[in-house]
Amino acid sequence: MQPVKPRQSFLLVFVFAAVCVMSAIALVYTKHDSRKLFVELEALSHERDELNIEWGQLQIEQSTWATHARIERVAAEDLSLSRPETSDIYVIERP
Repeated sequence: MQPVKPRQSFLLVFVFAAVCVMSAIALVYTKHDSRKLFVELEALSHERDELNIEWGQLQIEQSTWATHARIERVAAEDLSLSRPETSDIYVIERP
């Protein structure tokens, strides 16, 4: 085996040092990117939870507005509708 010349040795150390620095920079960049994405994920999870709460409230509100008693009260009071008498109801059957 031939001895390594000082110039080649310096070049080899420089290449390894450059690779090591580039690797460290890549590690820092990926860690920063990972943390940034995690913060975004947490914000989106919070927004999802808030939207789920609002959706539940809207479903409760819809069921309140759609109750039969309310619809009947609105029909009678606001629209002045009333139930027809039995004699006014006609049943039409298909042949």
